Amino acid sequence: MRNQASDRLRMDDRETCSIHDALGRPLKDLRISVTDRCNFRCLYCMPKQVFGKDFRFIPHQDMLSFEEITRLAGCFVELGITKIRLTGGEPLLRRHIERLITYLAALRTPDGKPLDLTLTTNGSVLAQKAQSLFDAGLKRITVSLDAIDNDSFMKMNDVGFHIDGILHAIEQAVQVGFSPVKVNAVIRKGFNEDQILPLVRHFRHTPVILRFIEYMDVGSNIDWNREQIVPASKIVETINRYFPIEPLEANYLGETAERWRFKDGGGELGVISSITQPFCTDCTRIRLSTEGRIYPCLFSSEGFDLRTLLRSGQSDQQVTEAIAAYWRNRSNRYSELRKETGQQLTEKKIEMHYIGG
Repeated sequence: MRNQASDRLRMDDRETCSIHDALGRPLKDLRISVTDRCNFRCLYCMPKQVFGKDFRFIPHQDMLSFEEITRLAGCFVELGITKIRLTGGEPLLRRHIERLITYLAALRTPDGKPLDLTLTTNGSVLAQKAQSLFDAGLKRITVSLDAIDNDSFMKMNDVGFHIDGILHAIEQAVQVGFSPVKVNAVIRKGFNEDQILPLVRHFRHTPVILRFIEYMDVGSNIDWNREQIVPASKIVETINRYFPIEPLEANYLGETAERWRFKDGGGELGVISSITQPFCTDCTRIRLSTEGRIYPCLFSSEGFDLRTLLRSGQSDQQVTEAIAAYWRNRSNRYSELRKETGQQLTEKKIEMHYIGG
């Protein structure tokens, strides 16, 4: 189903997007990491043994300002970007994040349409900020939640944060009007695969779209083991055994999740299979780090410095041309190569908290 939808959508996108990379993929999605800091220490992202109290995060003066982020976003929009996702670290730890959202919500595509603006959060401070984020112009939101059982959840976040605070935040997000609200769960064998069905039971027949993600080899500081992957096909099989589901077509080119719906009308869910069924062929995403480097892939080891261009007096046109040249040379397909070789590629990869998941 993914390939059929991709073929149809790719033909449409080739007619509307302005630039394509070396493999013919259009530039459509920008992920912006607004901070490299996070108040959780999830084992698959920022394990305590690496990111402890002595770890040096990016100094504030090296971070892009909100004005610089907005200026770069405008350049990306000129090149075909229609969707922006704010990430981190934990993006809601960036002070006055609502001001940035106001700036980005005011941007328009060349044909006058607003951007699809969304944000991914661990939910720890979302309950307090949900209304102000919505009022600033954010209309969609994704919450990371790897377990519904409190003991399992606290083990996963590794800082003792209680599940009730996250569930309350999700309810608040729905109440203030975010639509859709999505929940992402990374499933790791031996850690939380027993949470698949409890998560489904909790979010069925609610407005929330639950999505399961295969455990990925992101960054160089996690103890990734292929044997700890729970394949997306196994997740779907497990759910379908108890709650019959049927496939849905992709909404757009580059959509990471394969979509499913409950046959009894209980709502929608998704699975993201970047290990067992990589989707590099349709990847339309580029990532902007907290300090202004762009990366063409979640598994990149090197980025391209845009902050220096901004702070050295380059014009918007010059910056836009530099981005365009960088994208046109892009040929990354890490996940496909990993599947073809059957091995994890060993070059040093940038950490997920630095460029977002």
